[in-house]
Amino acid sequence: MVYFDLKPCDQNIKATLQIVDRMIDLANKGDVDREDSGCGILYGVLRDSAYKLKKMAEKEKQSHIQKGWWKEDST
Repeated sequence: MVYFDLKPCDQNIKATLQIVDRMIDLANKGDVDREDSGCGILYGVLRDSAYKLKKMAEKEKQSHIQKGWWKEDST
């Protein structure tokens, strides 16, 4: 997805945050629907990875905000 009011580097951060939200949602749904422990491991790894990526992307977003690159209305 392209956000025309953001710089390309900020567009990528915003897209990453959307992807990790989808990863978390999928991990939660997969955990509810799973029928064996192998799936539980898979969705646990997916969730953990998403949270790690989310933390990194949020940190980078804050860095861009501090530099004045990120537009405040473009959360």
